[in-house]
Amino acid sequence: MKIDLLVAEIGSTTTVVNGFDGFDSCPKFIGQGQFATTVLEGDVNIGLKGAIDDLSNKLSSSIEFKELVATSSAAGGLRMTVHGLVYDMTVKAAKEAALGAGANIKLITAGKLRKSDLRKIEEARPNIILIAGGVDYGERDTALHNAELIAEMTMDIPVIYAGNIENHEDIRDIFKDLNAELYIVDNVYPRIDELNIEPTRKVIQDVFEKHIIHAPGMEKIRDLVTGHIMPTPGAVLEASELLYQELGDLITIDVGGATTDIHSVAEDSDEISRILINPEPKSKRTVEGDLGVFVNMKNIVELVGRENLSTKLNIAKEQLEDLIANHKPIPETELEVKFVESLTLEATITAIKRHVGRLKDLYGPSGKKTIAEGKDLTKVKHIIGTGGALSRLPNKREIIEQIPMSNKGYELLPKADVEILIDNHYIMASLGVMSKKYPELALELMKNSFRGNENGLS
Repeated sequence: MKIDLLVAEIGSTTTVVNGFDGFDSCPKFIGQGQFATTVLEGDVNIGLKGAIDDLSNKLSSSIEFKELVATSSAAGGLRMTVHGLVYDMTVKAAKEAALGAGANIKLITAGKLRKSDLRKIEEARPNIILIAGGVDYGERDTALHNAELIAEMTMDIPVIYAGNIENHEDIRDIFKDLNAELYIVDNVYPRIDELNIEPTRKVIQDVFEKHIIHAPGMEKIRDLVTGHIMPTPGAVLEASELLYQELGDLITIDVGGATTDIHSVAEDSDEISRILINPEPKSKRTVEGDLGVFVNMKNIVELVGRENLSTKLNIAKEQLEDLIANHKPIPETELEVKFVESLTLEATITAIKRHVGRLKDLYGPSGKKTIAEGKDLTKVKHIIGTGGALSRLPNKREIIEQIPMSNKGYELLPKADVEILIDNHYIMASLGVMSKKYPELALELMKNSFRGNENGLS
């Protein structure tokens, strides 16, 4: 069987392949295969071929594909360190660019680097280092100081400079005799209260694609992949931005085994923009590394509380302890499903509260003044559920419906009439990388997934 496109999602433990066909008439999702990721065996292609064989078995036909593209969070994903001047300004802008590209940020520093910071950079083993600092024609010394110290480390990894435009010549001089690749892009924070993260985000993804093949176990990936390779979280945001063109302001929520990711693509309302004290990017991603329904399950249990969980599930404390001790990646019994749904609800609400902005009252000589901080989601009309939990659990819609209901009155959350869409086929990351070449087809397939039946077949 020959198909138009195969998309591989190479995770840290599992490699999934999604097959798509009918590009010349009616695009359709034909199925999904999976296999254990084999980075540790020194060749990720072993796991990739295993996932393709699994799809072939499910379709009862050997698979040939015209194109193969991929997303990857294997080999540690896209590990980055970010270094800027003032945390709430240039550092925040650089962080937003890195997260939007799909990075796993291992270290953030503000101000001049110290010896302890340099040790932490070495321990983080980043794939990319991002240096920012200073608005254009503003403060110069901090970014130059940091660049000189990083250059002296001779780590021979790509460095991106996205700071004060006046430093470009000096930055080139600092890195000119080193093996490390240097990329100079537009300032992420060119003027006070202005973010410019898209150029940096694009370069980060380009550098990742160029260098991912050098990661342990990934060296042979280009033997099979014919097109783009993107960080998996960056691909989900790419898909969300594509949907934004069709649907307007939206949120995508991905509750996973290890993390919960929130992606929002939304403009500030006129009312909030007038009182917002710091700018926020239109496209924003936050990663909650302590909120996962499998790897970090115990963190969520502690957030909910054992007594509350026992009451919600209507079980004895001994039964709850047994559930916790024997927790599986995929729930099987009705009680296990209810347990994971409780964890997913807590992860969803906690993550969205960390992502969203809020109103604050300040009191001064002239009386009370209301300000807004953080991301404004009040105009959001669609919330999309993706990932294993929010595409598979029976009560996924009911979980997402709790988001507007959880508003304490001062949070900039969506209203109660928000529409919920479910990525039934669990293919948003695949469609994000596909959209690099086939945006219209990716959009159509996404709509099909929202309409698809619960077991993910068209």
